[in-house]
Amino acid sequence: MVYWLALTNLKQTSEMKKVVIYSTPTCAYCNATKQFFKDNNVEFENFDVSTDIAKREEMSEKSGQMGVPVIFVDNEIVVGFDKPKLSELLGISQ
Repeated sequence: MVYWLALTNLKQTSEMKKVVIYSTPTCAYCNATKQFFKDNNVEFENFDVSTDIAKREEMSEKSGQMGVPVIFVDNEIVVGFDKPKLSELLGISQ
């Protein structure tokens, strides 16, 4: 039984998607997106582009956008807090 549980946990970990958000602390849509991730137990990496110039340039180069939030779910880009699209990409039922 323990062996089966270990394999189940390994499978869940390997299927997790990499989520990255480029945001600013004062952006309401950024904060709503991060809260959505937290509410749905989605691990994410956050880059504050208001203070990190290198990440701001990286965001602009990757997305062609200067507005935030810019979210990457694996290789898919989402600009703005598009809850239906994020739910679809992350397999979250609404």
